[in-house]
Amino acid sequence: MFRFILITLFISCTIIVQGQKLRLESPNKVLSAEVYLALGNNKIHLSSVSQRLTDIKILNFDWNEDIVQGNWQLIKSDKRTVSHQWKPFFGERNAIKDNYNELELQLQSSGNHKKMQLYIRLYDEGIALRYGFDADDFAGSVINSEQTAFQFGSDATTWIAGAAQSAYTKTTLSQLKGEFERPLVVNPAPNLFMAIGEAALVDYARMKFTYQAEKQSHVIQSALSGTVDLDKAGYESPWRYVMVGKSAGKLVENNYFILNLNTPNTIKDTSWIKPGKVLREVTLTTDGGIAAVDFAARNQIAYVEFDAGWYGPEESTTSDASRVNVDPARSKGPLELQYIIDYANKKNVGILLYVNKKALEKQLDEILPIYQKWGVKGLKFGFVNVGSQQATVWLHEAVRKAAKYKLMVDVHDEYRPTGYSRTFPNLITQEGIRGDEESPSSEQSLITMFTRAIAGAGDYTNCYHAVRVNTKMGGKAAQMAKAVMLYSPWQFIYWYDRPADAPHKAGGAGGEHETLIDESENAAAFYRGLPVTWDETKVLKSDIGECGVIARRSGNRWYIAMLGAKVKQDIKIDLSFIETADRFKAQLWGQDAQGLAKNVVDLKEFRFKSKVFTTTLEPNAGAVLILDKIK
Repeated sequence: MFRFILITLFISCTIIVQGQKLRLESPNKVLSAEVYLALGNNKIHLSSVSQRLTDIKILNFDWNEDIVQGNWQLIKSDKRTVSHQWKPFFGERNAIKDNYNELELQLQSSGNHKKMQLYIRLYDEGIALRYGFDADDFAGSVINSEQTAFQFGSDATTWIAGAAQSAYTKTTLSQLKGEFERPLVVNPAPNLFMAIGEAALVDYARMKFTYQAEKQSHVIQSALSGTVDLDKAGYESPWRYVMVGKSAGKLVENNYFILNLNTPNTIKDTSWIKPGKVLREVTLTTDGGIAAVDFAARNQIAYVEFDAGWYGPEESTTSDASRVNVDPARSKGPLELQYIIDYANKKNVGILLYVNKKALEKQLDEILPIYQKWGVKGLKFGFVNVGSQQATVWLHEAVRKAAKYKLMVDVHDEYRPTGYSRTFPNLITQEGIRGDEESPSSEQSLITMFTRAIAGAGDYTNCYHAVRVNTKMGGKAAQMAKAVMLYSPWQFIYWYDRPADAPHKAGGAGGEHETLIDESENAAAFYRGLPVTWDETKVLKSDIGECGVIARRSGNRWYIAMLGAKVKQDIKIDLSFIETADRFKAQLWGQDAQGLAKNVVDLKEFRFKSKVFTTTLEPNAGAVLILDKIK
């Protein structure tokens, strides 16, 4: 039986001495933080047992007017210890620890006595800080910019993307230009990786980063995507964090850290929120819809999503998302959507609908009750605005409104998660990732899964049959590996493919060639049995951009997925983390050089007789080892 444990201890003291240093340690003394408040030069020194990791510059804001006068002084300090364990509704693991020590600092400006709070939490996994503002003192106030900054002593290696869906570049801090996305992974020393980002972004402007050089240091500077009206923000900022691990994989393994910084689930009845695999329907016809539902029912796919064009041209402001009116540029129709929804419900397959931002912003309150009445299970938001405070507020309000009508949500395009799916788990997944529709190389995928994946679920648009898979993306077995390695509770599979009995290509989305799903392939059985949520996750190898091995458990079954980049990879996996690992029967899905040439996935079945598994991956290839316990 799952046990819920919460221990909180408070220690309070009053301090009025400027220049006071306060010290905080993580629960197991893995990390320590020293907080300095000294005449406008306010910092947090974050250190590990053996070295200083970063200096965080804090409490530096540019206001729309002369709101704060003088320097911040500490008037009171409270310290508390929290030891907490909770069970996520779904995720990459079935239990999450939330253990930290926290300082709450009450601050007052020396010139005009404005009050604010600084919250600092220190976990074994990293540090987080948040600003709170007194509602009376800051009513009507606007933040023009926030200069929270992260200072490094060396020109560390980093991997950057300028936008949420753009390609990553490996570089060093001193070479950074422009703005870049979060989380930002930095590798300042051997066996030391750090990720800088934000959590619990709900009604504030998004934070990205810029770089500035200082004497003998390299500074990652926060860059808000617009001003912040504190009245609308509820007088508090999102959390700013630095995660710390011995490998990039450890950061991914510990990405529950971001969920911990968010408010717990607020939806009382979650019985209607159901993860599952998704098949995209692009013919936008009745025959195509029925074929997709039948295929989904045969292959344990929970949902069929009707893509852009079902209610008219998605970019037209005259398109009406409250009724079916197929875009003639995408399909000749006909599309009897209500008939398909009713048919799908009888087969226990849910229908999802894509809606572009132009209709969402104009019709959201109108269409949500209509879709619930139709029997729709969820929406995919398309091309939503992100970044500004206005866009952030609108989007999260839209997620909350969808929950009232028992509709799940997938946010596509530039939105990156900061943990709000803990608070509203109907926010199932989001894009904000360079997925397979962009034809990323294996190298790019291996950067994405150890950088972007720290933030949470990513709708990666997994492909299989499309020609581009074999010519650009490492082959079919690599696609299978990525379906395990890149987590999404709604896992879109066969992204460019359609059932063989669907209408052949006549408009709609798709690749450069029509691709029909061959259910006779062994891989159909692989995808049929593939889980989308997990009880346990371990990252066994994480060479960013080069090679990765991720193990995930669902019940008694382990999926161990492997992916390599440009060169041949010799893989050796110590399975001692699995109890009685030598009592498993195994399936190995992969492609050797011949299999890649023939575009065929090989399946080998055998009984495990060792606690060490070895194999070789061809360049840019992948493999999946599935272990089932022998009773």
